[in-house]
Amino acid sequence: MTLPVALSIAGSDSGAGAGIQADLKTFAALGVYGVTVITAITAQNTVGVRAVQEVDAGVIAAQLDAVADDFSIAALKTGMLSSAAIIEVVAAGIERHRLRPLVVDPVMIAKSGDRLLREDAVEALRRRLLPLAHLVTPNIPEAEALSGRTIRTRDDRVAAARAILELGAQAVVIKGGHAQDDPIVDLLVDGQGVHEYPAPRIVTTSTHGTGCTFSAAITAALAAGLDLARAVAEARDYVSRALASAPALGHGHGPLNHFPAMPVAHARR
Repeated sequence: MTLPVALSIAGSDSGAGAGIQADLKTFAALGVYGVTVITAITAQNTVGVRAVQEVDAGVIAAQLDAVADDFSIAALKTGMLSSAAIIEVVAAGIERHRLRPLVVDPVMIAKSGDRLLREDAVEALRRRLLPLAHLVTPNIPEAEALSGRTIRTRDDRVAAARAILELGAQAVVIKGGHAQDDPIVDLLVDGQGVHEYPAPRIVTTSTHGTGCTFSAAITAALAAGLDLARAVAEARDYVSRALASAPALGHGHGPLNHFPAMPVAHARR
């Protein structure tokens, strides 16, 4: 049996609710073999981020070369890329190995409010990484930062997504969790138009790593051969089930349950 291989290029979360740890759990839950490039080590739990140590750019490049030389990578995602220098080395490695499709989760601020992307790195993200992206998955504040637009309405979200498309990305999902709507509506905007993915709002404090998990689930689905629209739908369903069965761990924003029961209708054949 050959497993699809998915790559996560992201930071480590010592509380294991987000980052590399969440991505690997999501890949495993969805039947994909995960490989990693660690960009930073965080001292982090459900309450906040206590310290961040960036990995040397040369070591990041070496990790990327190591996995790309040995594995046939079917899809990849990026998460925490805290500096312009890290963004540059990651983009160069993706180009060097011609890796695709790429899902860019533009991680800027942790659930606790701690900044994970330097202000001066936002332009590097726009300039170097977005043109390589098959899909970008910002929440509403991240979409505002990337597009330079204020978002209040659905039309604002569509306009912001189209502004991000103009930066070179092939498609954008602007997530609806930061809006007050119920149901939540995630919007996928691409060359074919606007696609809506509604889901009931789940009232819980166990939301740490939701964005990482969503982008990882899309990456896993793409690695397994699904088209983008189906991949987003599968990921939306997976995140809803992971939120609904979250284990209530920690004293802050707790982690999701990355191994929820799989409904018969969604069992992979």
